[in-house]
Amino acid sequence: MKLRLGTRGSRLALIQCAIAADALARLGAEIENCPIKTSGDRLHDVALGDFGGKALFVKEIEDALLAGRVDVGVHSLKDMPATVPAGLDLVAFPRREDPRDVLVTRAGGGLDELATGAVVGSSSLRRRVLLLVRRPDLRVEPIRGNVETRLAKLASGLYDAIVVARAGLVRLGIAPAHAVALSVDEFLPAAGQGVIGLEARADDAATVALLKRLDDPKTRAEAEAERAFLRRLGAGCHTPVASYARLEDGRLSLAGLVADPDAATVLRGSVEGPGTAAEALGCELADDLIAKGARALIGGGPPR
Repeated sequence: MKLRLGTRGSRLALIQCAIAADALARLGAEIENCPIKTSGDRLHDVALGDFGGKALFVKEIEDALLAGRVDVGVHSLKDMPATVPAGLDLVAFPRREDPRDVLVTRAGGGLDELATGAVVGSSSLRRRVLLLVRRPDLRVEPIRGNVETRLAKLASGLYDAIVVARAGLVRLGIAPAHAVALSVDEFLPAAGQGVIGLEARADDAATVALLKRLDDPKTRAEAEAERAFLRRLGAGCHTPVASYARLEDGRLSLAGLVADPDAATVLRGSVEGPGTAAEALGCELADDLIAKGARALIGGGPPR
């Protein structure tokens, strides 16, 4: 069986694609990698929120899937909108990598050691809010580019620190000299952070069946809870949102956050229940935060 894998062309995306390709090859598939330049890659000097948000990193890949030019889309799950287009399905979530964010500094130390007014690079509204909650004195400035580019900008002195995903560092094999992992309890990750999502056409039965053999049940339960939270909220790319689920001994705990971009209002909540109720738990947590006023922060959201 031959499979064409659609992926972004960045080094990290190609490594993630290679992870999926190796696993599929072990199942007997013949693999062709098909790098696709997305709108997010072309708009490398602008704020993503002004041009459609993270969905810009997946649209062209999904278009290629729907057109039959590729058979599988390989995505960073945190870059995917909470819903997928009709005709497509997120079939498999291989085992999750470390979901934590990492603070990388030029001088060493953690958040508490940064000087007053230090400049921290991050284009993520979620990271901006969490940084300002902990250190309101910091200057959080936008930064774009792949992980290597961001580290180079840090080294050049443009920033005193940056925040990146640990999963990306691990997959790239990069170990910065001054890197501190941030606790998921305080620094809630983005939904799906550390997860590779494998997407296929829903009616491609042979591909779907093969991809399902790569699905990790623990990762799936966590990802489904986090994404159900996003869907229920209906938050767009201009709203800081975080959700993180943990499945242990059959019990799933889910924490979530909604805030305004300046961290003046931050709503948090958590729920717990059976791992088999992942989607219901995501909806329950979203409803809890909506009852606390989340709709005012996300501009109303879609009707339920």
